[in-house]
Amino acid sequence: MRTLFVTGPGGSGTTAVASATALRAARDGARVRLVSGFGGHTAGAVDDLPGVTVTRLTPADDFRADLLALQERAATGLDLLGASRLDGDELTPLPGAGELALLRALRDSAEGPHDLVVVDLPAAPRAVALLALPEQLRRYLRRLLPAERQAARALRPVLGRLAGVPMPAEWLYEAAARWDAELAAAQAVIDADDTSVRLVAEPTEAAAETLRTTVAGLALHGLRLDAVLANRLLPDGSTDPWLADAAARQRKIVAEWQHETYGIAHLGRDARAADLDVPPPAAPAPPVTWPVEDRLADDGVLVWRIPLPGAVREELSLVRRGDELVIGVGAHRRIVPLPSAPRRCTVAGAGLVDGELRVRFAPDPDLWPQAR
Repeated sequence: MRTLFVTGPGGSGTTAVASATALRAARDGARVRLVSGFGGHTAGAVDDLPGVTVTRLTPADDFRADLLALQERAATGLDLLGASRLDGDELTPLPGAGELALLRALRDSAEGPHDLVVVDLPAAPRAVALLALPEQLRRYLRRLLPAERQAARALRPVLGRLAGVPMPAEWLYEAAARWDAELAAAQAVIDADDTSVRLVAEPTEAAAETLRTTVAGLALHGLRLDAVLANRLLPDGSTDPWLADAAARQRKIVAEWQHETYGIAHLGRDARAADLDVPPPAAPAPPVTWPVEDRLADDGVLVWRIPLPGAVREELSLVRRGDELVIGVGAHRRIVPLPSAPRRCTVAGAGLVDGELRVRFAPDPDLWPQAR
């Protein structure tokens, strides 16, 4: 099963393009599922998609059902505390409910009988943050509730008396394990070799900048690019001076993009999926690798090469925290574990060369094996 995420600057027509992509694949004989719910005109855009199974996210309903179920499971404790029960009609979703609904849909998509799942994401850069969410939340869980501590659960009452503070209850570790399993399932879909991201942008100067930063953010999180689609392109050769000038400006902007681009014509009206000419999903790209280059013999360093197309030097930040490296690219941030050899080194410098971040590591004499 392939997964294709679709996003782009706000207002660029991603929902219509995601629907058109799903419809194109279905017409080519694939079993297709479309997950949608973030677009502003989702209901109209995903109507009449023969052969496509459409899943519309309902974060408000999901949040209400989850909270009522949690309230029911904790009924005994709530009654002992004299808590007043919440009614379903007074519950409104909290921030983040939409993201959690999407992660749940990704988890469930891995079990479906589909050849392609097209996911209509929210606008960038929010989309990049959403795709990074499972990895980040799992890291928080590992730090706050390390799995190895569960081995000592029989000793918790004794440890609690010795420490003079209550120890985490069993249900907390069980809940953390359940959350980790659900997040791991969503992350497996995001990190799969046949998962990629299709970017849709209207050719304006503001969209061009968002496109650049989004490409850099996707690269930071190891996500592969399927295609860049320039939406709503005006036709060449118009006799109207204003249209001719606007079309020329659009094509100049597209020519400056650092990616091969597929153009989608402006239809002069709100586009529906059946009206749009979109390319089929590209063949899966090779897995993204961050190799460590051994230059010890020549330069006395190891070089960790991290591809970051779209990044600029002024937006980069690097901080080492123990055996991890915190990498910032503009608004995007990721904490990654160091490979084994650089863990025994100190950071000797870094530079951005041809869209690639190169971090240099010098061996730490106290940790590096000495030649005999």
